[in-house]
Amino acid sequence: MREHFLLDPSVTFLNHGSFGACPRPVFDAWQRWQLELERNPVEFLGRRSAALLGTAREALAAYVGAASDDLAFVPNATTGVNIVARSLALQPGDAVLATDHEYGACETTFRRVCEARGASYRTVAIPLPFEREDFADRLLAEVRPNTKLIFASHITSTTALVFPLAELCRRARERGVLTLIDGAHAPGHIDLDLRALGADFYTGNCHKWLCAPKGAGFLHVRPEHQDLIDAPVTSWGYTAEVSGHTGFDAYTGRTRLERRLLWQGTRDVTAWLTVPAAIEFQRAHDWAAVRARCHAMARATLQRLCERFGLAPASTDDDFAQMAVMPVPHTDAEALRRRLFDESRIE
Repeated sequence: MREHFLLDPSVTFLNHGSFGACPRPVFDAWQRWQLELERNPVEFLGRRSAALLGTAREALAAYVGAASDDLAFVPNATTGVNIVARSLALQPGDAVLATDHEYGACETTFRRVCEARGASYRTVAIPLPFEREDFADRLLAEVRPNTKLIFASHITSTTALVFPLAELCRRARERGVLTLIDGAHAPGHIDLDLRALGADFYTGNCHKWLCAPKGAGFLHVRPEHQDLIDAPVTSWGYTAEVSGHTGFDAYTGRTRLERRLLWQGTRDVTAWLTVPAAIEFQRAHDWAAVRARCHAMARATLQRLCERFGLAPASTDDDFAQMAVMPVPHTDAEALRRRLFDESRIE
């Protein structure tokens, strides 16, 4: 696939998880949208963007197994986590429960929100080697009457584990506890069916493994919770709820979720409009086979390193996808990263 990407050919690029990389056809589609925007920004943003974003959202909804009315575009999954965390009516004494494998920025979000509202943020240890069968039981065993939300990753950023979430979401709902899933690494990385997963809130990135441009993410909210969600910026979407049409089609939408999150002032919406091109690129290149090859290479590399250094893997073959944790002898991690890049041009 190297020829389809804009990546520096002198670099062995093995870090698709941090920011992703955009293939040439997707990047070209993105630039076409940007040029079209600049031909008449008032028409494009004010009168066309709502319909264009609706079409893009429908393509994304079909890809992730959801209804388009339950999706809203956001810049990235961290923004989605922040929107939910700050929209929840947490009270003094309430608790948010999470795993100890969560992404640092999102953990910081919840710690700050909980501290400001007198709530608590509690982590549950998910030990390594990973035991898939014990995952839901470990989290649910720590649920208390004051637990309002369980926060967990779909694929962990720190340990690359694919958490089994459907059972967790189902059992949490039976106990009246909300679930928020950080799916930053999931779209394009594994198959997604948000209806089957059943999370109350799910946020994901399109710019990582789906190969869309940077700044393309989404937030999925079950219909019964959409009235809870507040946008990070109060703008015309709120006015439209009260006064009706404001003069620009972009301020309106079919759902309150869409109206509030759609219009946040002047911003470039073209990354979101390019998501269908990313989906089409992967369809045209049999991405299921690409993912299988990536997993096979990760698995083989993991086995070689474990054998070479006499170390045990952190997970079994079924617990990771294209991204895997490689055990190495205890060392200075940043020094190892620098050496890999400076001496071997491995990112």
